[in-house]
Order: sequence, then structure tokens, then C-alpha cells
Amino acid sequence: MNGESRPITYDPNWQEKYKSMIATADEAVKRIQPGQRIFIGTGAAEPLELVQALTRRAPELPDTEIVHLLTFGEAPYAHRELTQYFRVNSFFIAENVRGIIQEGLGDYTPIHLSDIPRLFDSGRLPLDVALIQVTPPDARGMCSLGVSVDIVKSATANAGLVIAQVNPNMPRTFGDSLVHVYDIDVLVPSTQPIIEVRPPEADDVTRQIAEHVAALIEDGSTLEFGIGRIPQALMGFLRDKKDLGIHTEMISDGIIELVEAGVVTGARKTLDRGKIVTSFCLGTKRLYDYVNNNPLFAFHPTEYVNDPAVITKQHKMVAINTALEIDLTGQVCSDSLGTKFFSGVGGQVDFNRGAAKAPGGKAIIALPSTAKGGTVSRIVTRLSPGAGVVVTRAGVHYVVTEYGVAYLHGKSIQERALALITIAHPKFRAQLLREAIEAKYLSASMADKEGKIMVGPKEFRATYLMPDGTQIVFRPIHPTDEPLMRELFYALSQQTIYYRFMSNIRVVPRRQIQDFVYIDHRNEVALVGTIPAAHGEDIIALGNYYLDPKTNRAEVAFVVHDKWQRKGIGTFLLQQLIRIARRNGIRGFTAEVLAENKGMQAVFAKSNCKISTRFDGRVYSYILDFE
Repeated sequence: MNGESRPITYDPNWQEKYKSMIATADEAVKRIQPGQRIFIGTGAAEPLELVQALTRRAPELPDTEIVHLLTFGEAPYAHRELTQYFRVNSFFIAENVRGIIQEGLGDYTPIHLSDIPRLFDSGRLPLDVALIQVTPPDARGMCSLGVSVDIVKSATANAGLVIAQVNPNMPRTFGDSLVHVYDIDVLVPSTQPIIEVRPPEADDVTRQIAEHVAALIEDGSTLEFGIGRIPQALMGFLRDKKDLGIHTEMISDGIIELVEAGVVTGARKTLDRGKIVTSFCLGTKRLYDYVNNNPLFAFHPTEYVNDPAVITKQHKMVAINTALEIDLTGQVCSDSLGTKFFSGVGGQVDFNRGAAKAPGGKAIIALPSTAKGGTVSRIVTRLSPGAGVVVTRAGVHYVVTEYGVAYLHGKSIQERALALITIAHPKFRAQLLREAIEAKYLSASMADKEGKIMVGPKEFRATYLMPDGTQIVFRPIHPTDEPLMRELFYALSQQTIYYRFMSNIRVVPRRQIQDFVYIDHRNEVALVGTIPAAHGEDIIALGNYYLDPKTNRAEVAFVVHDKWQRKGIGTFLLQQLIRIARRNGIRGFTAEVLAENKGMQAVFAKSNCKISTRFDGRVYSYILDFE
């Protein structure tokens, strides 16, 4: 269903029917007493008229505590001069309250989002008043919480006094979003527009991160989008995907294009098949009109949407969240800048844990490699003093920056440090390497790799689809590929080793493997062919060249796992290396091939290059000129 106008579903005579419950905003808030704890509705559903009326009563309400999750409207109660009356306690810090909290004039309660309803239900955080916003009641007396169900439903059920701003502009949403009018104490009619929050603009770094994340998402996956620029930018890179599902805390305008393009169908979801499940939305009037009376969307409370036990049942569940900082051991800080609280724990842990345990699931943390205009690295040897760990080093899986993807789960500290240095900004890699050695995260023998930790350009990537449908991804080799390269070598037959190295070696020294992976991607280029594996991927092929500057020709060599030989992989690798070498201004290749290695001779014969050979009775020496 699209966002076209839908019939009015509320009772047109509701104000007459419930006349005894109706009051103005100022009359309603007079029922609030000093020293009470007041909950304010979330996000775009913040009841602004009630908030303004409450603020006008500030001098009459000393020792009043205001609790909320995420508010995007005005927060007049958070002004410094009112802190003598109102104490803000936020579960997630938005810009409108960040200032007073960082000054110590307000509070932040770090808590997993899925735990907040239990906090209300159990009485550990009793609520005296809830200020919410709803649709007018329908003929059955049911009001919809509209664009914010999240923790609002639990707050409404547990507050002693519920005051609702009743607004026909609030979309009526499906799912578990309804409250009965008689569960509300005071109705305050309103026609204010619903708060609009325009999607943040993506920059080049954000788009590059989003592109890397999109590459991790398979057809049929169910997605959670966290808050921030990166998850929202990601939507623009999903248009070639098929049958995606959505199970997420929040949706924004970008979901509309994905639905209308047929990308999001929910057809392969395990739970709530065919439904877009969310707990709140933030966007423009276009989005609010789109979700209004649209049965495709199911708005559920946080205790369902964020329940890790629910999340983990979704096949191929992918959680995409952001971070402020990560250390070389994998500790993720998402809620503070040192001792300054910045945002919140939110649902990051709920979804990270749930997605990690889901069948075929992926838990992704995405962040730019730098902050403060590129002057500081977000990948650090040690977290800033006071920084909070939201995702522990044991719980982190994928980490993505604009420079690539690091998979950390189940990896040693040395492997993690090297993987994260590889995706750090190039100008900080040498410093991080030195600090990692000083911290004993890396061996001192790594010191000579300073300046050699480089990632090949994304333009080197290519995909080869075999006749049986198997897809092999070719990419530049990474410094973190050392273990995979070692595994490839020991999986080769003695004949393949003899053909590649022209000797019957039994052991490849670590130094030689490191020579394969620590390269500059111009004078030395290495491509690996990879297939998916339980631990991320396996390398099944390697093609590389080494430039001789004196001749401007490069020596080229290949090795393919025995199981994957005679399938066209060597031919494909050669064509990719020729493409890269041409682009780098190299005039041609040289190679040496044993006389009995007929397969490699056939690969060169199909190269479409000008070929000359010389044979010494044992080895063919090839010269391939590109022109």
C-alpha cells in the first residue's frame, strides 16, 4: 500500500462523547504535584503543548523529575534556569538535553532499551505521570499511539496519571499500538503538526561506509537500522537486493523507496512475515502519511521489538549500529566521549546480541575512521578515559569504516589489532602499529611493517560467477589475510606447490607469507579469490604481480586450490591483473612456467596479449605485452 489518503478512522463525535475527560493543556497539567516523576512521550510523538504547559508551571513544581527516551522536539524544561525545578533523567541523550546533562545539571540512565519496560512494570522506577500523544478514539474507544509505541505503551500502562494530547494529525498505526480511551485520565485536543525530522545528509565518508555495509547484506536478510547518518545512508545502497525484511527500533523516510522498489517484501522473515516491524518512526510528513492506516507496518512495543530472543529467531538477521570509538581489542564505545555522555546504550546490545546468534545473522558496528575534522582517530589503542564500553570485546563481530571491514569475533588480540589498524585512517596506522607493539598486542617483529599496512582500492574488486552458480569474490589481499594464506598453502597438493614454487617445499616461512600480504598495491598487487565460510571467508586462489621498474614489466604468478582448478579461475585472475596493471601504466607481464604445467600455459595462451616465449628445456619464460 502506498501513502495515499485513507479514510478517517476515528469517531467524529469523540469530543462530545468524552466531554467530561477533556481539558486544556494548562488545566490538565494542574493535576501534577511537586516531587512527582513525569514521563514524556518519545521522538516525533512528543506532546509539545503539554510540555509547554508543564514548563509554564515550573515554579510550582520543585523537585520534579522528567524521564524520557529520545525527544526531538523542544525541551524547554531542559533550560539551565529551570534546573532548580526540573531534573531531567534521560535513557538516551538527544541534542536538546545534551548540554545540561554534560554540565551535570541532568541525569543519564544507561540501560538496554529492552529492559526499560521491565523497569516501569516492576516498580523499580515508578511513574507518577505520563504525558503522551495519541490519535482521537475510534468507535470502540481505541486510540493509537501512532508514530511512537516503543516504551510509551509501558509508561502509559504504569503511570498513575495519564494525560494525552489527542491529535487527528497523528497517524493511526497497526501492530500493538492501541490504548483504550478509558486508560487515559485527561484528553487535551490538539491540531499541532507532528514533529518532522529530516534525514541527515550523507557525506562521501558516510556513503563509502554504507557501501561496505551493503556488501555484507544478503538477499532475504532481515535488517535493523540504528540511529545516525550511516544506517540511513545505507538505504540508498540496497536497491539491488531482494526480499529484505525489516525488524528495527526505528524507520525513516528511506524505507518508502525500498518498499516501492520491491526491495523490502518481508517474504523470507521467520517472524511477522510480510510486515515491517518497528517501534517508532522519525521522518517527514511524507513518512507519517505513508504509515497512516497502512497494514504493511506493525508498530510494537520495545519489549517485543528489542527482545533478543525474538531478534535471534529471524533468519539472516543483520543489525547495523554506530559507535563513537573502538579500541584495538574490540571494545566499542557508543554512548560517551570520554566522560561526556553523548547518546545512549539504546538497543545496540539487544540487536547486536540477537543478530549474532540468529541463523546466518550479522552484527555490524560502523563508524568513520576519524573525528574532529580528521584530526583524531576513532580507532584507538586504548579508549578515552571515562569512555563507556557498550559492546564488549567478546561480543563484537563486524567493524566497518570507510577503509573496509574487519571481522573480529573469535579472533585473537593480535588478529583484532591488525584488522582494526588495517581499516583505520592511513595517517594513523603507523602510530597505531607502534602503540600496539608497546601494549604487547602485537609482536615486536611487526615493527618493520610500519608504512606497509595498506588496503587495496575497492576498484580492484570483482566477482566471478561459475557455471554451477557459485560466486567467487576477488579482492585485494589484506594484511589480515596471513592466517588464511597459511591455510591455503597447507591445503595445496605437492604437485600444485611444485608448479607454483618450482620446488618441493613442505613449509612456507612466515616471512614469505607476510611478503604476500604486506604490499603497496601498485608496484606489488595481489588479488585473492574468496568464498563464504563459517568464520567469514576462505581464500581459494591467489594471483599477484611484482613490478620491475627497469623494464616496466611485472612478474606474474598464480596458485589455485586443487579443488577449484580447471574452472576458469586462473584465466579470470589474469584478466583482472592485466586490467589493474594497464591502469597503473605497466607495459606487460613476465612469467616462468614449468614445461609440465600445461594448465598455466593454457591460461597465458588465452590472455589476448602479444606473447613471446623462450624454453630452456625445463621452464618456459613468457613475455606478455599488453599493446
